[in-house]
Amino acid sequence: MRRILPLLTLLMPLAAAGQSLAGNSQAQQLLHPVTGQAVDLGYGVVVPMWRDRDGHMLMLKAAAQPAGSSQRADASLSFPVVDAGNVTSTDLQYGLDPHLQIHAGLSEHNGMARGPRVVGSEIGATYNLGRYSVGVSVGADSAPDQRLPRVLPGATPGVNGLPDFDSSAQLNARGRVAVGGQSGIDLGASVGRIRLLPGNELGVNSLDQKALSFGVDHGPLSGMLVGRTMQPTLPGGYYGDKRWSSIDLGVTLRLPWQGELSIGAQNLWSSGASVPTPAGPEPDQSRTPYVQYHQDL
Repeated sequence: MRRILPLLTLLMPLAAAGQSLAGNSQAQQLLHPVTGQAVDLGYGVVVPMWRDRDGHMLMLKAAAQPAGSSQRADASLSFPVVDAGNVTSTDLQYGLDPHLQIHAGLSEHNGMARGPRVVGSEIGATYNLGRYSVGVSVGADSAPDQRLPRVLPGATPGVNGLPDFDSSAQLNARGRVAVGGQSGIDLGASVGRIRLLPGNELGVNSLDQKALSFGVDHGPLSGMLVGRTMQPTLPGGYYGDKRWSSIDLGVTLRLPWQGELSIGAQNLWSSGASVPTPAGPEPDQSRTPYVQYHQDL
């Protein structure tokens, strides 16, 4: 899995969001773009760079979102919303025909408190039939700053409630069904592996992870429910076959003046709660309600 990240990094100039354009009046502007003209979608700027008569299209996208916004779209990893961090991404999407797009992307999550800087990459394809769309991708994330010598183990938690996060790799699948012109249903699934730094307090080198997400949006209002499970890759060690599960819930309202209000809770429900053990702390699964406001300037 570690060999995937350098390869994906080389492909970053071809990065893309890979999100469905169906059922969105703003997205229809991208179906008939003027070369070089930027389109502001409210959550990012998309620049159609090139398009021919056969339906081949190249688009560049740049976006910056608060940490809470990324929680709704990213079912593979969970970052603490209380860190008031932000997520920036640079993406590029190439349409092979009006229905099929290949994409790859680079993102960076910066936590302003204890959360580590996490760099993510993804490459995949999306098939869009207008009302329906489905996509698959391979992604990888790493915390490059964590490779530096540590004064104290477990000093920088911040990814899935885990101390000493090192990297992860996952296979993702996404689908969307448009309901009318202003509504839609999103489904997502992810299967992958998380690696921890050597000498971590959990006492395991890696964990298998599965995640499912369900989202509904209507106009400026959207909601997302995300469930995750983690367990040690191999039985044995301090925790044997123990499994940790959690559910996150978030609702976001996009305001007319380019503002965004998010309300929700991380670990609204969880199992395998933290208890003192001789091996050290388990993943932090404490319930965390939050209210966030973000304003684009």
